[in-house]
Amino acid sequence: MSRTRIIILGDAGRGFHNFNVYFRDNLNYQVIAFVTRQTFGSEARSYPAEFSGKFYPNGIPIYPESQLEYLIIQHSIEQVIFTCDDTPGAEITSKAAQVNALGADFRLMGTASTQIRSKKPVITVCAVHPRSGKSLAARQVAIELQKLQQKAVVVRHPMPSQSLTTQAVKRFAEYEDMDTHQCSIEEREEYEPYLDRGIVIYTGHDYAAILEFAETEADVIVWDGGSNDLPFLVSDYHIMMADPHRAGRELNHFPGESNIRMADLVIINKVDTANYADILRLRENIRILNKQAVILEAAAPLAVIHPHAIRGKRVLVVEDGVHPETAYGAVAAQRFGAAEMVDPRPFAVNSIAETFAKDASIGHILPVRSYGESELRDVEDTINNSDADLVIAATPIDLQRVMHLNKPVERVRYELQIIGTPTLADLLAEKYGE
Repeated sequence: MSRTRIIILGDAGRGFHNFNVYFRDNLNYQVIAFVTRQTFGSEARSYPAEFSGKFYPNGIPIYPESQLEYLIIQHSIEQVIFTCDDTPGAEITSKAAQVNALGADFRLMGTASTQIRSKKPVITVCAVHPRSGKSLAARQVAIELQKLQQKAVVVRHPMPSQSLTTQAVKRFAEYEDMDTHQCSIEEREEYEPYLDRGIVIYTGHDYAAILEFAETEADVIVWDGGSNDLPFLVSDYHIMMADPHRAGRELNHFPGESNIRMADLVIINKVDTANYADILRLRENIRILNKQAVILEAAAPLAVIHPHAIRGKRVLVVEDGVHPETAYGAVAAQRFGAAEMVDPRPFAVNSIAETFAKDASIGHILPVRSYGESELRDVEDTINNSDADLVIAATPIDLQRVMHLNKPVERVRYELQIIGTPTLADLLAEKYGE
């Protein structure tokens, strides 16, 4: 029997998931390659054979997107499966035109063929826009479930990793588990806030296996989404986060629009810093797409345990380098009376100096990005070299767990705060309370 030759194009996490649940053991298809914009370590130029199934004894090669046209022609590809998230509609149309011009079909896969059904109730937390506060909301959901005497276990959307052979299923219940799995800073930023609250979190890239493990210890499973991707699990209650600072994108970015249409609850976050006109515009657009969902408003105000420690000090501000535009540390320095924000650039070493040289827009903050061990030590040395009195750390992780610092550190935290009633707790109690 002839098998349809396909390429899976897009983000590796979603692409691997679609392969695992739909194509891996499917006799009707032959997956020729993954084509992705992401980069992996030198050992990860193929999807490992041990996870590829009986039809792919040598694994499946991974190529950069620049090779797409060549691969379509060279292998007479019949379908290209698009798996990118947060993509403007016009870009999808252009990519479809590129693929169609070479003779192949261009395909978007829906939830019926890519979601896994759990034996336990599932609450999914996703986003209309990336960086809308998904993890803040997912953590709050888990906390509220605990108050209802329901054990919540979180399953997190996959994250980029240097290794594909060791991340099929990863469970985090203790801080040491992050060391065991050699987590990057970016991964720690996602997992550590859950561990701070005693919440178990799973991730990896084989979500059927992950779900089996999670079900053994959960009363309710909470899906913590990535970017604005659709959930990998069938949802009993679908919560969407929306950002009024980017109002309008909900109508023209995929798959954020799909997420809104599926939502039971939409939380418009960051209303304390957004223009009121943008909040109204976002609310109207949500109603155009979904007339049934409950809409709540929320903020994510910053909190500092010892604000008096900042007053009058020369501070070095360390921000979440993945999304430094939030600048919570800089706001805290100004709000609580720091004498000066110390410029980290004169003290920067090696990779950190290179980061500043490449991106002048960073300004007077020290970004902590998804660094490897050597880069992490460069951050440590940059902090220790500085002449600041105090470090203001606005990263989700405790820097002192991964660095030996010679200065006191004041952490800046932020949590989801629903404005008005009903609250998130009210809605969850109605659905999951005894």
